[in-house]
Amino acid sequence: MSEFAMLAAALAFVALLCVALGIVCKGLYRNQQRLLDEQAKRDAVRDARIRELSKRLDAYLTGSIRMGEELHELRRVVAPLPDKVSQIEQRDPNSLSFTQAARLVGMGASVDDLTQSCGLSTAEAELISRLHRPKKA
Repeated sequence: MSEFAMLAAALAFVALLCVALGIVCKGLYRNQQRLLDEQAKRDAVRDARIRELSKRLDAYLTGSIRMGEELHELRRVVAPLPDKVSQIEQRDPNSLSFTQAARLVGMGASVDDLTQSCGLSTAEAELISRLHRPKKA
C-alpha cells in the first residue's frame, strides 16, 4: 500500500471514530437531559411536600400557642380558689366545716351528697368537689 492509501485509510478511520464519538455524545446528552427532567419532577414533588408540611406545622404551632394562652388563663382563674375556700371555711364556723366536705369528696361524695349532708349551696359544693376531687392517674 502506498503512503497516500495508508493516510486515506487512517483519515477514514479517524472520521469514522469522530462520527461514532458524536453518536455516543448525543446519546449521553439525551440521557443527561432525561435525568435532569426526572430530577426536576422529584424536586417539584419534594417542594410541594415541604410546603404542605410547613402549613401543617404552622397550624400545629398556632394551636399550641392558643392552647398555652388558654391554659395560662385557666391558671389565672383557678389560682385564687384555694384561698377563697380557706376564707369560706373561716367565715362559717357553726356549719359542718368545709374541711369535712373536702374529706367526703375524697371518699367519693357527690355534689348532691355535700349539699344534703353539709348544708352547702350547690355552688359551694361544686367548688369543693372540683378542688378536692381525687386526681386520676
